Amino acid sequence: MRDEHRWLRRLTVLGAGLLLLLLGATAPASAHAALRGTDPADGTVLKSAPREVTLTFTESVGLLTDSLRVYDPDNQRVRTGEADHAAGRSDTVRVSLPAKLGTGTYTVAWRVVSADSHPVSGALTFSVGKRTATATSVLPDRAENPATTSLYNIARYLAYLAVALLLGPAAFVAYCRPPRPAHLRTPVAAAWGTLFASTIALFLLRAPYEEGTAPTTAFALSSLTRTASTRPGELLLTRLALLLLAGACALAVRRWRRRIPRRAALATAATLAVALALTWAASEHASAGLQVPLAITSATLHLLATAAWLGGLTALALTLRRASPDPAAPLVQAVARFSRLAFASVTVLVATGVYQSWRGLGSWQALTDTTYGRLLLAKLAAVTLLLAAASRSRRWTTRLATRPAARERTRVPQPAGGPPLPPDPNPTATPAPAPHHPHDLRRWVLTEMAVGTLVLVLTTLLTSTLPGRAAAEAAQAAPAPAGIQAASVTTIPFDVGTPGGHGRVQITLDPGRVGTNSVQAVVYGPDGGLSAVPELRITFTLPVQRIGPLDTKVTDRGGYWAADAFNLPIPGTWTMKVTVRVSEVDQVTVSKTVRVVR
Repeated sequence: MRDEHRWLRRLTVLGAGLLLLLLGATAPASAHAALRGTDPADGTVLKSAPREVTLTFTESVGLLTDSLRVYDPDNQRVRTGEADHAAGRSDTVRVSLPAKLGTGTYTVAWRVVSADSHPVSGALTFSVGKRTATATSVLPDRAENPATTSLYNIARYLAYLAVALLLGPAAFVAYCRPPRPAHLRTPVAAAWGTLFASTIALFLLRAPYEEGTAPTTAFALSSLTRTASTRPGELLLTRLALLLLAGACALAVRRWRRRIPRRAALATAATLAVALALTWAASEHASAGLQVPLAITSATLHLLATAAWLGGLTALALTLRRASPDPAAPLVQAVARFSRLAFASVTVLVATGVYQSWRGLGSWQALTDTTYGRLLLAKLAAVTLLLAAASRSRRWTTRLATRPAARERTRVPQPAGGPPLPPDPNPTATPAPAPHHPHDLRRWVLTEMAVGTLVLVLTTLLTSTLPGRAAAEAAQAAPAPAGIQAASVTTIPFDVGTPGGHGRVQITLDPGRVGTNSVQAVVYGPDGGLSAVPELRITFTLPVQRIGPLDTKVTDRGGYWAADAFNLPIPGTWTMKVTVRVSEVDQVTVSKTVRVVR
């Protein structure tokens, strides 16, 4: 027993460490609405100033205070109209510009909230007449706040875990009917309290999470009022109300247990469980994109099945902990019923999981080419391991359930009177199966719980990652706006492997066709702002024709690198190599293909 407790403590420490590693120290979550196109397009040079800036996303988005900000070449904010949605287009945001804009390059910093409640931000540039150097960068107040994002993600994970530990034991008691369910009241009450507290934390952090501000702004009255008026805030308040109602119903059942019909109590509990699960489904991936009603239904069933399995495992482990080496028939029957409940839960999980994977990926290629796909592969591997552990537990359950029958078959009959029966004439016959201690089953249940916790962490990360289908939609080229031929704009990430030694380089090739082109490059640091590097080299190679490398000979122009005249002799798919040196000894070379046409 002492070894078992030591193993349980190790699993607890491992789960806590995994939680802190994957959630507390994660990078900002990828939003779910991706920018599909802009007018003017990013990097475009226009003959005359546009009257408005329009951004189109892959799904409907909500607006924040100052969702769109425009800055002139001198880093002064341009006085614009209030950002709003285009007529009849909830996925398109626009802001009107002044009648007269001077010559030069303008920067648009934007931040909106996707339909599935996650904020997304970024920046783009356009030029009037000609490109000029600009001191404007992606502003700090348009980026994520690491402390707010980490706290919000941890609260989301705790909410997922708590709802599983709240609904699962309730389903275990209702369906499996263990002999002594009173010992489950304390963990269920703890899960209820954790879910209530994490929901309050999510509500308080909602506004800072959307705005990208510090957690200290959570208690501002304006933030709380705004959150309460949004769909995510309304769902969180609904969840709190359902939890209060569930707590009141539980106290009523406990006090007037004999007066309340069992069917009425079960129907009320099932209704509250479904309503509680809907507060997640209506605010995550399922609430936007394809087949929303079917997706919300699938997500709700997925969460309920997860809770029945993972939470039920916890209840089973606590029940088996109190079991004697020779369990009574009611406990054996409860274990057998949970085996059927777990099988049904797995069936629902597989069916809904396949549908959600298809809906989120969109293509087989996204399975390996996107972060969402790679996280999904990791989850599938963890689920496979979980199913293997569940299969082992099911075999132990079968053995445990057959023990009473085995004892009946092997019991030696005693005569009603007279001397005892003679000894067995065939002592070499096969003995009865060795007894299986319930604590052996509990070890496999604890293994399932540990792997299930990993699956829950990966599920939480998946809900914070841009789906592969949305990534593919965002990658499609938007039609070029009217004006001068749009330039070729390429962004390449780099990482030299040192702290702070990563970022991205944005290269503009104008006009991006055969002949003489101008080359401009801007280096962005890890915080999204402009970064000064001591050396930058850009070359072009056409492997098919064995041409190159051709050096663009870009020079530092004070804030950006440029070459006024660089010749590309023939069309084709060129390989552009960028060498970035961030210090005297640290540099890296990255590459990307660029299509050059006539």
